[in-house]
Formats: sequence, structure tokens, C-alpha cells
Amino acid sequence: MERKGRFSQWLRRPRGGAGGDTDTGAGAGAREDLLMAAAAAGFPLAPAAHPSGYGCSCDRIGCPTPGRHPVSFAWQTQASTDPEKVARWLRADPEANFITATGIAHDVLDVPVAAGRLALERLGEAGVEVGPVATSSADLHQDRMLFFTATRGTPEDEDEWWPCELDCHPETMDEHPGLRWHCRGSYVLLPPARLPGDGRVAWLLGPERPLPDPLSLLESLTDACARFADEEHEHESHAWPIGR
Repeated sequence: MERKGRFSQWLRRPRGGAGGDTDTGAGAGAREDLLMAAAAAGFPLAPAAHPSGYGCSCDRIGCPTPGRHPVSFAWQTQASTDPEKVARWLRADPEANFITATGIAHDVLDVPVAAGRLALERLGEAGVEVGPVATSSADLHQDRMLFFTATRGTPEDEDEWWPCELDCHPETMDEHPGLRWHCRGSYVLLPPARLPGDGRVAWLLGPERPLPDPLSLLESLTDACARFADEEHEHESHAWPIGR
């Protein structure tokens, strides 16, 4: 009960940045409570790298995704909801970010933050319940909004798996500039997390919310992404020509 109360207090803190709370340094206890709340909600966690100096805490020279990737290549089997494991990982590296493996207990629909805000407004007007929502603020052109949903799961019969062109695996994220669907074999950074510079991953709507069916959100999200893409194209077409 005490942990639930502290979690509710954290959610009432002032928020900023790309739509979520940018203060991931609110204290080790508050951060642990948020991670434990996610584990209690059934989100499988695994340790991830974190920003270190001008780079990444991993030992890879010139890491292309500093602070955004799991520590272990075995993250899919390592991911756990066991609070004792999460506590051990935190003790071993208090600065570690965490990822949550998708396609096990939940999926994530990942969109540009402007499209996400528009979709949230439309879903609210239509009375559609959304589940947990997070924001990832890296820079002006990479801010994202993450909608956590129920998973399509892994069927016992592989022939029953219906592939989706939006499926996003970690190594193909740049191929999906609009809507990305993180399902089995993928992951997202779990709030609270730090990114290089002043980047943050933070909860907008917390993990205690029930997970909705992804199809209940998909139409609004795809429409919002299309509108966002049209506005971006219109903005670029009105830019002054170069070289004149």
C-alpha cells in the first residue's frame, strides 16, 4: 500500500518536456518504485546501458545507440518481472536504464509525439480507453510517444501468426519513421530512463492502467501519423529553395 501511494504521488508531479515528466532523478526510491510498479504490472524488464559522459556505458567504441540498448545479448530470456531480480540489477548498477521486452505480456505502438498527442485527443473524444503511455524525448526530430497495449502473443501454431508490415525489431527501427509496432523480438526503453543530453523516457499515463486491445487504438494512431506526415511534407514544400 505504501508503494502504491508513493507511485500515485509521483504521477501527480508537474510534467514537462515532450509530454511526460523529465525528472528521472527524483531519487533512487522513487525510481525503484516506478520500475517495481512496471514489473508488478507484468512488464518483463532487463538491464540496459545508460549515458556515460559523451557516450554510452557499454564498452563499444562509438556506440550508435548510447543508453538505448540492453546490456546482454540474451535480453529476451533474461527479461523478468521478478522484483528480487530487478532489485539486484539496480544494486549492481544504480544508473542502469531498463528495457521491457515486447510480445510477451504487452506490445507497444510507437509514434511521433505530435501524432501521439493528436491521437490521444481523438481517442479521448471518442471515449476510447488507452492504457499506459510514455514519452521519449531525444531531440526535436526524434520525440516519440509509446502506447502500451495487450500483445498479439506467440501462438502455439506458428502458421497462425499474422505478420504485420509495421512490426518493429530493434535493428529496423529507423525503417519505420511513422508508426512502429513493437511485438515479439523487440523492446522499448522503460520509464524512467535517461538518454544522451537532456533526453528522457517518462510515463505520461502510468503502468497501472489496463492494457487495451491494440486494434482499438490503431486506426486513430495511423490517421494521426498520416496527418503528421502530410503536415511535415507541406512544411518542407514551403521551405525556401536552396541554391538560388
